[in-house]
Amino acid sequence: MTGPSARPAPLPTRLHRLDRTLVMGVVNVTPDSFSDGGRWFTPGAAVAHGLELVAHGADLLDVGGESTRPGARRVAVDDELARVLPVIEQLVAHGATVSIDTTRAVVARAAVERGASIINDVSGGLADDAMYGVVAQTGAVYVAMHWRGHADVMDDLDDYDDVVTDVRRELAARVAALRAAGVRDEQVVLDPGLGFAKAGSSNWPLLARLPELVADGFPVLVGASRKRFLGHLLAGPDGEPAPPLARDGATAAVSALAAAAGAWCVRVHEVAGSADAVRVAAAWRGVQSPHGPVAEHDDDDELPVDEDARTGGSTR
Repeated sequence: MTGPSARPAPLPTRLHRLDRTLVMGVVNVTPDSFSDGGRWFTPGAAVAHGLELVAHGADLLDVGGESTRPGARRVAVDDELARVLPVIEQLVAHGATVSIDTTRAVVARAAVERGASIINDVSGGLADDAMYGVVAQTGAVYVAMHWRGHADVMDDLDDYDDVVTDVRRELAARVAALRAAGVRDEQVVLDPGLGFAKAGSSNWPLLARLPELVADGFPVLVGASRKRFLGHLLAGPDGEPAPPLARDGATAAVSALAAAAGAWCVRVHEVAGSADAVRVAAAWRGVQSPHGPVAEHDDDDELPVDEDARTGGSTR
């Protein structure tokens, strides 16, 4: 699959028909990610980890080659490409549905050409003016996250009148820009950007009022996994935040609550707990989860995100 107009495979039909929130497993091909930096830095280790996440219940895999932790410095584009492309090719070859976690249009295009179905852009297109053109040309599902600046400055940008109202307004501006660039609504997923320009208490209203974001009519992705605000919540008697690996239980709790509130997908490092959590939420909401795989079909024209999910009618 090559060329500027190459289109990714649509999300597998079984994902359209799941009556529950999806689980996206994180595959960090980086030496410096905040929660697991360096553990899966080689392509072989990253692929093995991705397949392990699938075995634990991940519906999607989000492959990233640049850390966005607070204070992180940018990597060269050639380094990012070298990190992620071999991993994406191998995971797709194993049948995984893959997302590329990048803010760069050239990386997004190359990833889609190698089989990625989703572009997960933490900058919502603000970091690279060419990103929306790539999304429009490829037809990939596009996650537009709320963002105000790169990792080295984002903590200084945590200033809101009402964080939910402000985030919704700023995401609406991203949607308007995407439409102007020729991106179809059916391609768009929104992410409130937990932890990005939201160092602490600003995150909780976004979770508590998540139905307001869902009501805006686009699928919503929630990425709370192992983030600082959970570490502060779980701080010990000495006030020291819980370390990242000790935040997985809280992450699974957020996954259950986000799923119950109508989130389309949760992005997590430890998959098994959240895979259980979204099924609990589906049962809680009275939605019967499927008991086996749904047959695939060959409709190449199927939209990457189904209409019911776009309008908030299904959490898939």
